[in-house]
Amino acid sequence: MYRHILLPTDGSPLSSAAVEKGLAFAKAVGARVTVLSVLQPFHVFTFDSNQLESTRTEYEREAPQQVERYLAEAASKANMLNVPCDTLQVWDEHPYRAIIDAAVAKGCDLIAMASHGRRGLAAVVLGSEALRVLTHSRLPVLVYR
Repeated sequence: MYRHILLPTDGSPLSSAAVEKGLAFAKAVGARVTVLSVLQPFHVFTFDSNQLESTRTEYEREAPQQVERYLAEAASKANMLNVPCDTLQVWDEHPYRAIIDAAVAKGCDLIAMASHGRRGLAAVVLGSEALRVLTHSRLPVLVYR
């Protein structure tokens, strides 16, 4: 079945729940995981609350530290389940592309991720990284919602 699963996370509660489900799935099938977080470059005009509250310098200093905390939390949960786990954080303007690129580079055979399920104007304005991954990935994608 699957041997290496990529688990992208943005640290949100829904994404963290998807990581937990992905870890349980990995344990059940005997797979290892790579937990990935994609940091987007600072933008003056953004919908990201972390960027709205920060200056560029603060964001570039604090965002990687924040990401490291939730990657460490995911790695700890993987360790408790005896699931081999690597973590990775990358900077990219387009998270969906970074997710797909990381999955290919790491030799993953499945991407398991959350969908925030945005609808209406929020879906149009904010978009859906899960939908973009589904659209562009040649690897299987498991979406938790």
